[in-house]
Amino acid sequence: MADYRDLANLIFPNITETIEDLEKKYPKRNLPEGAKVIRFAPSPTGFLHTGSLFVSLVDCYLAHQSNGIFYIRLEDTDTKREITGSGEALVEQLKTFDIIPDEGYISEEAELGNYGPYKQSDRSHIYNICIKHLIEMGRAYPCFCSAEELAELRKEQEARREIPGYYGKYAKYRDYPIEQAIQKIKEGTPYIIRFKSMGDHNHKVFFHDEIKGDLELTENDQDIVICKSDGLPTYHFAHLVDDHFMRTTHITRGEEWLPSLPIHLELFDTIGFERPKYAHLPVVMKMDNGVRRKLSKRKDEEAAVSYFLEQGYPKYGFIEYLLTIANSNYEAWRNENLDKDYTDFQLSFDKMALDGALFDIAKVANISKERMAYRKAEDLKNEVKEWAKKYDKNFYNHIVQNEDYFVSILNIEREKEKPRKDYAKYSDIYPIISFFYDDVYEQIDLKQLEWNPEISKSEIKQVLEDYVENIELNLSEEEWFNSIKELAVRHGFADNIKVWKKDKTAYKGHVGDISEFLRLSLSGKKNSPNLYYVLQILGKDKVINRIKKVIETL
Repeated sequence: MADYRDLANLIFPNITETIEDLEKKYPKRNLPEGAKVIRFAPSPTGFLHTGSLFVSLVDCYLAHQSNGIFYIRLEDTDTKREITGSGEALVEQLKTFDIIPDEGYISEEAELGNYGPYKQSDRSHIYNICIKHLIEMGRAYPCFCSAEELAELRKEQEARREIPGYYGKYAKYRDYPIEQAIQKIKEGTPYIIRFKSMGDHNHKVFFHDEIKGDLELTENDQDIVICKSDGLPTYHFAHLVDDHFMRTTHITRGEEWLPSLPIHLELFDTIGFERPKYAHLPVVMKMDNGVRRKLSKRKDEEAAVSYFLEQGYPKYGFIEYLLTIANSNYEAWRNENLDKDYTDFQLSFDKMALDGALFDIAKVANISKERMAYRKAEDLKNEVKEWAKKYDKNFYNHIVQNEDYFVSILNIEREKEKPRKDYAKYSDIYPIISFFYDDVYEQIDLKQLEWNPEISKSEIKQVLEDYVENIELNLSEEEWFNSIKELAVRHGFADNIKVWKKDKTAYKGHVGDISEFLRLSLSGKKNSPNLYYVLQILGKDKVINRIKKVIETL
C-alpha cells in the first residue's frame, strides 16, 4: 500500500536533500545579543510605493541600530504582474534614500550574502525540499480541483451563508486516497499543492505583536495553496521558508497582513520552525473628501516615490517626514537636537502608531523647507546640481556655467541663526533665482512690468535715473538701506511706511515702493531674494545695464 512518502517521491523524484541539510547550509547567524535581522521584500511589479519606502526605512534603521542585518529579498513569484527591470529600479531608488542592504538582492546579476539565493524564483529547490517534507508528514497534498469546481464551491458556500474557502468538508481532495492521487498524477492530471490545516475557525490564536501588543485572532482552518501549478510557491509558503532559512528575526509589514497571521503561525508550528517576531506597521493613508483611505498607486501621484525624486524633495526632508509618522516622539527629539543628524534618532517599535498614518504632503514640504534652509550653500549646490542633471537640463546648464556664482545665489541669507526658507524642493529654486542669469533676464518683456498704478511712470523713471547716477554698492546692508531712504526722500517718498500711512497725501509713496522699482527692474518680479544681496551678486555694471534698459521703456 502506498504511503505519503511514495506520494512525495512521485511529485519530487529529484529531491534528495532534507530540511536537516538546509539547516546546516543556512545556520543561525552569529550576531550580538539583541541584533535584529530584518528584510525588505518587494515584488518587481512596478514603482516603489511611498508605503514601501516607509517600511524599508523602518527595517533598515531597526536592523542597523541593533547591530543586526538588513537585507533585500525579491519576491518575484507573481510572474503575471512582474515588470522587467523594476526590481533593480527599486534597489536604486532605495539607495537614493540611503537605504542600502547589508546583503541580498542587488541587481539581476548581483547578490550579496551567504543566505541566498535572494530571488524567490531562484529558490524553487529549497521550497521543494520543504514541501516534500510536509507531504511526507501528511500535512500537504495534491489538489486536482479545476477553476470551475472552485467557482461552484464558492457559490454553494454563498448560498448556505458559510465562510468561503477550501477547508473541512469543502476540501474535496484533503483526504483523497493516496493511491488514487498517485494514479491521477501519473495520468497527467493538473494539480496544485495545498497545506492541510488542523485549525478550527471557532477557536482563537493568541499572539504578541511588537507594535500592536497582545492579539486574539481567529484560528486558521483553510487548506491554503502552498505551491501553484507553475511550480512556484505562494507568498504564504515562501514567507515561511525564506524567513526561516535567511534567519529573519523580525517581520515588519503593513497591518493589512494581520488576517494572514494565523496562517503563518500554523505553518511555522507545523513544520517545526521557530516563529519570528512580527510587527505590523500602520498603513500609509490619505484624506479623500473627508474619508481616510489607503494611499493608492492608481489615484495618488504621491504614492510613487519617483514623484518626490522628480520634484526634487531632498531625501533628508522626506526621510525626516517618514520618521515623524514612524515614531510619535520624533518631532520632539528633533526640536531638542537641531544640531544632530536624523540618523542619531533611535527608532522604536514602542512609539509606533496603532492606526493608519495619515500622509501629509504639506508637512513633507514644511520639513524639507526647514532642513534645506540649514544646509551649507556648497552642500546644497551639489545636491541641486545632481538633481538637475537628471531632471532639469536647462537648470543644470546654468549651474555648471559658473558654480561659484550659483553658490553665492544660494547663500543669500543662508548661513545665519535664522536663515531664509524659500525652497521646499530643488525644483522650487530655478523659478525663483533664474533672473540672475542674463539669458533668462533678456527674455523678460520689460514693457509689461507690473508697476504700481498709483505712481506715474515719469516719477519711476526719475527715481531709477537718480539711482543709476549715484549707485554705490560698497556699503553694508544697513548703509545701503539708508541710501535707499535718502533716495526716497529726494523724490518725495516717505522713508518709513508707518509715516506714509499716517498721511498718505503728503507723500508720493514710501521707501518700499523705491525698493520695488529696483526689484522689478533687476528681476522682472515683485518678489525676489533680499534686494541688497541681489545687487551685490549682479554687480555694478550689470545692475546699471539692466536699469537703463528699463528706463528706455518708461
